[in-house]
Formats: sequence, structure tokens, C-alpha cells
Amino acid sequence: MLGPLRHEKRLWRPEPSFRLLSKLWQINWLYVLLICALAGVGYLALYSAGGGSSKPFAAPQATRFGFGLVLMIGTALLSPRLLMRLSGPIYIVAMALLVLVLRMGHVGKGAERWINLAGLQFQPSEFAKIALVLLLASWFSRLGHRRMGNPLWLIPAAVAVLLPVGLVLKEPNLGTASIIGVIGAILFFAAGMRWWQIVILVAPVPFLGKFVYAHLHDYQKARIDTFLHPDHDPLGAGYNIIQSKIALGSGGMWGEGYLHGTQGQLNFLPEKQTDFIFTMIGEEWGYVGAISVIGLLGLLVLGGMLIALRSRNQFGRLLGLGIAMDFFLYCAVNLSMVMGAIPVGGVPLPLISYGGSAMLTMMFGFGLLLSAYVHRNERLGPHDQPTVE
Repeated sequence: MLGPLRHEKRLWRPEPSFRLLSKLWQINWLYVLLICALAGVGYLALYSAGGGSSKPFAAPQATRFGFGLVLMIGTALLSPRLLMRLSGPIYIVAMALLVLVLRMGHVGKGAERWINLAGLQFQPSEFAKIALVLLLASWFSRLGHRRMGNPLWLIPAAVAVLLPVGLVLKEPNLGTASIIGVIGAILFFAAGMRWWQIVILVAPVPFLGKFVYAHLHDYQKARIDTFLHPDHDPLGAGYNIIQSKIALGSGGMWGEGYLHGTQGQLNFLPEKQTDFIFTMIGEEWGYVGAISVIGLLGLLVLGGMLIALRSRNQFGRLLGLGIAMDFFLYCAVNLSMVMGAIPVGGVPLPLISYGGSAMLTMMFGFGLLLSAYVHRNERLGPHDQPTVE
């Protein structure tokens, strides 16, 4: 007589191809569409900066964006656990590149900021920002809120912030170094740093102003002096910002027309394809066009913040916040710079200004942000919120 049949309960596991398609479906494609729209604005602006031609700026930028789009989607599919394991090696590579640029970097406009990799110029400071965000998000997510109260656990993270700041200052690149420092401070605060620790950290900052100014390079001091008194040298140090203000003002409400901006098309506007690309937009598209572009930038920042808030794990929250704030700070500094609100600092406008390093590293950052969205419900540690099915 046969005994009772035993039915084994098998756990069904989806095939790798099915999991890949599932992750692709979960990507926030509306956010990807916003990124493509901003890149489209950049293509139109660079086409105009090239005198109504796709060369030498618009076509290479479009090619870079294509590579960046593949990089972004590929990064979005990576597991957060894998990213946490890779955060240390990625940070070490970024620091090694910063050291390398000081040893054998390409000099441009008085600063060593680029190195040649396989025949292409690469700016390691851009990559260092993303690497720092990834490392801090991984470190703080492992610490938990209780350990944040112990300053000894914060020392390694503080060193991780100060190292790239110091290396970037040596290039010298004051604008990017400041952004790296601010991003680090924001992540410290968001991770649960105590108020008394924040007060101790911030208290010496006002007293460091005179010391920092004394150790700036002459051209950096000239930028600050020009910011305070731009009319003292209108044909020299003050030329850039004066021409920028003229171009923005001449745009009026509706602009002078696409490809018809006088300051830009007649080459009065300096660095129109990089630092002052927004000035060309304001001149040709007017106040309405400029506000529309600012609105698009704002939507990307807001979308990044919402992705960070929706993540149920600390790693995703800090990673999303760090990438969103990196994008915001670059936009805020560039827009303030071309409007004369702060000294000129050589900071590009993400996805719009011409440049390969900034484009590819920002797309990698957006890929990390989208990865946080795809894996927002995963529980990576004991301090994370429980997974909701």
C-alpha cells in the first residue's frame, strides 16, 4: 500500500531575464524624459553657440549624451547591495585620479584640472563628487542613528570629505571644492548628526574667511574683487560679467530670437558654450524661455528629492539626496554666477554646458538616483523600514 503522497512546495524564482525586464519597467521613465528634455535644451543652445551648426559643440555633446543614457540605465539596474560594496573601491579610484591630475594633469586657464585617458580629456573632480556621495551614503546607512551620536564614528566620514576638498583646492578649483564640502555637510546633517556636533563644526567657518582669502591665487582674488566692483576694469577682469548682464538684459521678455542673439552670435559673450551658456538662452529666448529652463531644472531637483523621500532604506535616501543636491548646487552656482550674484567660478550648467566629464558623471549620478527608486522598497539593514509588498 502506497503511503500518502508528499507534495513539495517549491519557491518560484524569476529568471534573470524576467528580473531585468521587471527592473526596466520600474524605472521612473518620467524622470528620464525630463533629463532628455534638458539635454535637448542643451543641444539647441550649443547649436546656436556654434553659429547655427552642429559642430563643434552640439554634435559631440549629443554623442556623449547617448553614451550617458546607456550608462544611466545600466547603473539604474544595479543592486544597492552591490553599489554599497563598490562604494569604497570607487572612492579610492576617484582619489587616485585626483592625485594623478596634480602629477600629470593638463593645464587650462591657469589650473590643472584634466587628465588624458585614452586620448580623451577627463576632469576627475566631477567624478569625485559622485564617488563621495556613494561612499557617505553607504557608510552612514551602516552606522545607524545611535552610532551617529559618537564622534569617533564620524571621523572617517569627515576625512573622506576633507580629502577630495583639499585635492581639488590644490588644482586649484575653488568652486567645485566648495560644492564637495557643502554636499558632505548636507549628508552629515541628513544622516542624523546631532545639533551640538553641527554647532562645533560650523562655528569656526566665519573666522576662516580671512585665512582662505589670504591663500587664494591672484586670479581668484581678482574674481572676488571684480564681483564687488565689476566696473573698475570693464575691458579686463570685469568684461565677462558685464557682457553677461548685457546679454541677459537685451533678451527682454521674449528674446531676440533663436540664432539672433547679438552678444552671443557676434562673439562678445565669452565662454558662451560652457560657463555662460544660460546667458545665450536668456538673450535669444528671453525671460519666458529662461524661466522655463529654470523650471525644468527645478523639476529635476524636486523629482530627485521625492525619490529620496520615497526610499525605505537609509542608503537610498542619502544617495538620492546627495545626487539631487549635487545637481541643485551646480545649477544654483552657475545661474547666480552669470547673473552677477556671486563671483565667477567656472562651474558649468549640468546637461546644458559643453563638456564630457560633467555630462557623463552627472548621468552616472542620475543612474544611481534611479537605482534608489527602482530598489526603494528593499530593506538593506536593521534600521530600515520594513518592506511593503
